[in-house]
Amino acid sequence: MISVSGLTKRFEMDGGASVLALSPVTHHIPEGAFVSIVGPSGCGKSTFLRLVAGLEEASDGTITLDTGATRRPVGFVFQDAVLLPWKTVRDNIRFPLDTAGAKKSEGNKRVQELIDLVGLTGFEDALPKQLSGGMRQRAAIARALADDPPILLMDEPFSAVDLLTRETLNDELLKIWKATGKTILLVTHSVEEAAYLGSDIMVMSPRPGRLKKTYSVDLPYPRTPETKALPGYHALVSDLRSDLRETE
Repeated sequence: MISVSGLTKRFEMDGGASVLALSPVTHHIPEGAFVSIVGPSGCGKSTFLRLVAGLEEASDGTITLDTGATRRPVGFVFQDAVLLPWKTVRDNIRFPLDTAGAKKSEGNKRVQELIDLVGLTGFEDALPKQLSGGMRQRAAIARALADDPPILLMDEPFSAVDLLTRETLNDELLKIWKATGKTILLVTHSVEEAAYLGSDIMVMSPRPGRLKKTYSVDLPYPRTPETKALPGYHALVSDLRSDLRETE
């Protein structure tokens, strides 16, 4: 699904200096995987995501998205929901479909399906300012899924909400993943969240970021709060914390 080879990103600074944000990364992500990406601040996690999305241009190396799709291959959910404040939930979710020229009748059906999927039924006509932080992120996820991209990229989407809301959104995200079959890449600073959600985990080193280690998570789905009581979950969280301490 996603193959990167020798992927490098260097940012040019004022005065002619440059910063190597991402050293050569080579990795393959299979279709339908849920990949959690962890690492210390400034290690290039978000840069990697933006390169996959095409929001940044690689300095070297290649990215191949083998989706077979003619439509937009990726949807992106940012740390801030960045909803259009003058548009309702329904119209925010419709926005990618409108810009793609979708028929109104088809768009309305798709939008309502997504509203139901993310748990915003009854809030179709609410403005972003009338929603909680968690609800805004639900709307942002629905918008990212509107034109059915095969890949969903998420950059710390739940970092600004309280712990209980975050745990609820984690469970909702797993339901969305199961229902849609998307390939998901999630950047997070929480090793607990990474372990709970991911089928696979990428651990990044400090800048210049490189892929230090990968995990194939041996925890059964569906994941539930009881998953966090399993010895395997605690062992994985402990291993991830050790990996991150070693990068300091």
